[in-house]
Amino acid sequence: MGSIVQQRWEPDLAGFGPRRARMGGRYGAFVPDPLLPRQVVLDARIAADVADAERDLVALDSAVDRQPGPHRLEVLARLLLRAEAVGSSRIEGLVVSPRRLALADLDPDLEPASHAREVVANLAALRDALTLADRSGDIGVEDLCALHARLLGGTRDAHLGGVVRTEQNWIGGHTPLDAAFVPPPHERLPALLGDLCSYLSGTDHSPLVQAALVHAQFETIHPFADGNGRTGRALLHLVLRRRGVCRRFVPPISLVLATWSRRYVDALMGTRVVAAPGSPKDIEGWAYWIETLAEATRVACAQATRYDTAVNDCVEAWRSRIAGLATTPRADAAVWSLLPWLPAAPLLSAASAVALTGRSPRAIDAALAQLVEAGVLRQVRGNIRYRVYEAVGVFELVTDAERALASPALDTKQARPTRPVPARR
Repeated sequence: MGSIVQQRWEPDLAGFGPRRARMGGRYGAFVPDPLLPRQVVLDARIAADVADAERDLVALDSAVDRQPGPHRLEVLARLLLRAEAVGSSRIEGLVVSPRRLALADLDPDLEPASHAREVVANLAALRDALTLADRSGDIGVEDLCALHARLLGGTRDAHLGGVVRTEQNWIGGHTPLDAAFVPPPHERLPALLGDLCSYLSGTDHSPLVQAALVHAQFETIHPFADGNGRTGRALLHLVLRRRGVCRRFVPPISLVLATWSRRYVDALMGTRVVAAPGSPKDIEGWAYWIETLAEATRVACAQATRYDTAVNDCVEAWRSRIAGLATTPRADAAVWSLLPWLPAAPLLSAASAVALTGRSPRAIDAALAQLVEAGVLRQVRGNIRYRVYEAVGVFELVTDAERALASPALDTKQARPTRPVPARR
């Protein structure tokens, strides 16, 4: 069963801060049960929620497949991946405007803000997680370390990237003595991480249940000095992609969880119980977290579908503007190839436009001029050698979509509901 192990915290007599930050004493660190083997017991209602969420994930892929358009799948995939990175970072207090994030993603030298670079690194880690999910074979501890290293790459904490901690950490408070939660001592990490990776590599439970268990266990273990939350949320999508329910798109689940912050933390804490596996307290805690993730997933899928519709409407409006120019571009002109990419690349340069479309620099120069003439693009910075253009209206679209995805109105259970313990089956 999950257990509390007593540890000794040595006082820091030479430290600074309040007196409680310099005190020593004993504290309890939580050591979770291994995931293998683990029985998951859900009542009929929550089991139905899980099944519905998994169907929604599959439907998100197929719904967009039925609406063909140039680059449509890849553009939406990029948009949703960026939204997920924004939401996951926001949970950690890294709040960056869509414009600053796009600027840092286009060229880090154009956006010196450290928070923007951290969110870009989060985006890169999510991409790596999906690449890892598509790889055959088991997932190892070294793979988790590589994801974490990518997350912290290029940030002030890059030296901590991929390094499993060798000392005690904690969540909240000044020391483990007044912390909200204390993860396992570092000596327990090799066995716990090995068990986590073995479970992650298997198919013992349905995809969403497996994702829920992997995320909660990783957050409980807290194996790194920093970046555990963002890495753990990347693992959600690694599992869902690996199990085949998210073949193309990352639903922005973290944007929903960022709004459901109290419920999210409460649900994770509910899995950290000192109780035998299969006991009523253990069953209730895991069921509530799985229910929370299933509901957040359904909300994210529904809002992602609305996002896709809004983006498509925007592109069609741009097409009308281009078609209305005094000289209408030819059917094979580069402007028609570049246009659908603008929602996913709201800030772009001539070089990035060439990379997106594969068209020649000369053709792209003509396309950019036509888009500016039509009022679809405007130059926002740079000189004749390096100009940056902004797609008019895209950042407002992104902001509105993210606001809808994270709307408090979508959360009906910020406080933990009171209900009977699910019956064991």
